[in-house]
Amino acid sequence: MPMASSLVSSLPTRALLLLLLHISFSFNKLAAKHGNFAAHNHHHHEHRSHSSSNQRLHQAYIALQAWKRVIYSDPNNFTTNWVGPSVCSYTGVFCAPALDDPKIRVVAGIDFNSADIAGFLPNEIGLLSDLALIHLNSNRFCGIIPETLANLTLLYELDISNNRFVGPFPMVVLSLPTLKYLDIRYNDFEGSLPAQLFSKKLDAILVNNNRFSNTIPQNLGFSTASVVVFANNNFGGCIPSNIYKFADTLEELLLINNNLTGCLPQDLGFLYKLRVLDVSFNNITGPIPYSMAGLSHLEQLNLGHNMLTGIVSDGVCLLPSLTNFTFSYNYFCEETGVCQNSTSRPGFKFDDRRNCLPEKPFQRSKKECNAVLERPVDCSCCVSGGGAAAAGPTFAPARAAFAPAAMPAAVPVSPPSIAPSYS
Repeated sequence: MPMASSLVSSLPTRALLLLLLHISFSFNKLAAKHGNFAAHNHHHHEHRSHSSSNQRLHQAYIALQAWKRVIYSDPNNFTTNWVGPSVCSYTGVFCAPALDDPKIRVVAGIDFNSADIAGFLPNEIGLLSDLALIHLNSNRFCGIIPETLANLTLLYELDISNNRFVGPFPMVVLSLPTLKYLDIRYNDFEGSLPAQLFSKKLDAILVNNNRFSNTIPQNLGFSTASVVVFANNNFGGCIPSNIYKFADTLEELLLINNNLTGCLPQDLGFLYKLRVLDVSFNNITGPIPYSMAGLSHLEQLNLGHNMLTGIVSDGVCLLPSLTNFTFSYNYFCEETGVCQNSTSRPGFKFDDRRNCLPEKPFQRSKKECNAVLERPVDCSCCVSGGGAAAAGPTFAPARAAFAPAAMPAAVPVSPPSIAPSYS
């Protein structure tokens, strides 16, 4: 059964930033409500004083009006009140004191989550140079990400998930010096992931449910992210063996439903902070690395729907934090210790169906098991490179008929309409 990432980050920096914005937003709404009558009666005067006294808000006004012009469907009337220069009162637009001058108010956040808006991002979005947050989750925005996004040098969080954006990976996001949270899930981006993505100091990299292909870049382990989700794309090759360099930060790694081959690297055992590991619905072969017995913080482990063989040992089943262990639809031939009796751990969810385990119910036939277990497994392609090597493994079969016929094309990772959580 696929596991979902909690997608939670709780860095103090983020908490402080969001607290600042929350306070600013609350003040902003009160101020807007209090001054609504005056704004209505002194529209022209306000426009003149607004333009001359706060050039940044004037630039924001130009940008937001340009954006409104390329919104073609707004069924919830989200942008109905985007009229006049008082941009801080616009729905979904939030202002805060400027970082370089607290006496000046600027547009610091855009939140259109679940607004169901259709349109695209105009080049004028680059005029919103004080933005710290852009949340566009669950809309119908389409097209490509404009290069003018590079002007948003203060942007900390970018969430454009669950839209209809297309094209190659938006390289412009790599030029944003303060970006920490990148969520481009559930779009139609395609091609390769750039290696530069993993050299950037990000806290979260969420690229699942797109059309990315090729191999996972070899410098994956150089990332500083705590959450990495690659699920439901079309990556091939092996999991990079230098993943051990992720050890100080990585807590959640989801590689569900790609075309990964080769063996699980022994270096997974160095990821001492890891809480969630899901590599289900791939073509991974070989045994469970013995080093995984050291992952004391691991809570959820899903190895299901692969071509794994060998023994499921006590070392994994006795991990102190493990509450959910799935290794169904593989070719394991033996369980040891408590793995043989999963009911011995109260509350422990355990799925060992459709393997080659003697005396266990719901297993494969002997003929089906022998066809796989008699073939040699070669993990050498993953030892030196981790990605697509010059020579593939001796046994790296295609996605085979043992998987259920009704297996979905995209395995759910998390509800796409859910905005990031920061608790």
